[in-house]
Amino acid sequence: MAKKPKLTQRQKRQVAANRSKRLREKHGAKDASSLDESALESGTVIGRFGKHADVEDTNGEVSRCHIRRTVDSVVCGDKVFFSKGDDAESGVRGVIEIVKDRHSVLTRPDYYDGIKPIAANIDRIIVVSSILPSLSLNIIDRYLVACEDIGITPLIVLNKVELLSDEERATVTEQLKTYEKLGYEVLFTSCKTGEGINTLNEYLNDNISVFVGQSGVGKSSLINQVLPDADELTGDISDNSGLGQHTTTAAKLLHLPAGGDLIDSPGVREFGLWHIPVERITWGFIEFRDYLGGCKFRDCKHLNDPGCLLREAVEEGKISAERFDSYHRILTTMEEQRPSHSQPPGA
Repeated sequence: MAKKPKLTQRQKRQVAANRSKRLREKHGAKDASSLDESALESGTVIGRFGKHADVEDTNGEVSRCHIRRTVDSVVCGDKVFFSKGDDAESGVRGVIEIVKDRHSVLTRPDYYDGIKPIAANIDRIIVVSSILPSLSLNIIDRYLVACEDIGITPLIVLNKVELLSDEERATVTEQLKTYEKLGYEVLFTSCKTGEGINTLNEYLNDNISVFVGQSGVGKSSLINQVLPDADELTGDISDNSGLGQHTTTAAKLLHLPAGGDLIDSPGVREFGLWHIPVERITWGFIEFRDYLGGCKFRDCKHLNDPGCLLREAVEEGKISAERFDSYHRILTTMEEQRPSHSQPPGA
């Protein structure tokens, strides 16, 4: 499918001018120099798919909306201004005119389209891991680096803990103490026994959260625990928008019974790091920060370089050797995964 051609700045200005004129005519605004935001509805994007988005207004009513060509991107969690209309035949009843400033945005690299936003205004990322097929601390580290890069608070969840023997649980607990010492919160959960589910609900309360993790760690099972009617609620959203359940959204924001909201999207669950500059990867290991900039050589690779403060800190037990090894594994994998036509910012 051919890509939609991008508008030039001149075209964007013309479209914006036409939009303002149309809104002024619709709402009787006399000021020709600016868009009258007071004449628009305020809402939150709770579903995004194709060229449309579902927007929930302050009264809880959901409208399926077109997206103005001048709007660069719209994702679940976005706060928007939109104008309501009535197109009974298509089911589309509004137009997103403005996306408000985001306080956070989760992105993922795309091999063809560069960096793509996938969720906005997130307060907490739930990093889900599991003891099956095996606990991977390196994968946890990858997600923590992504959280640090965008400044969103993570919660590390170890799921399926009912499968651990007492001895195995003691070993895993000791492994995860590394993260607790760094200030990260760790929670053990089991969808079968209910362990940790109430505590998880407390973390989700009054926040917009996303679950991330590899396939098979039990993200869907955990979502069903905190939101038992997730499938039915998705259908309700489609009903409210006027298009019925035959329309499936690629991304959706759901309200949790215990409070807070959950963004569920295939693009959110797994994402790579190859678009992040090496310096930001290093900075993403929070225990490294006190030593950065102090190595003997400015281009220190933090391997066997003379005068490397990070290496010295590892040898002195101030930095976990496992985390240090994980850091270098991440850098190696990034180079292997990065497309040949792509270079990270600042490269």
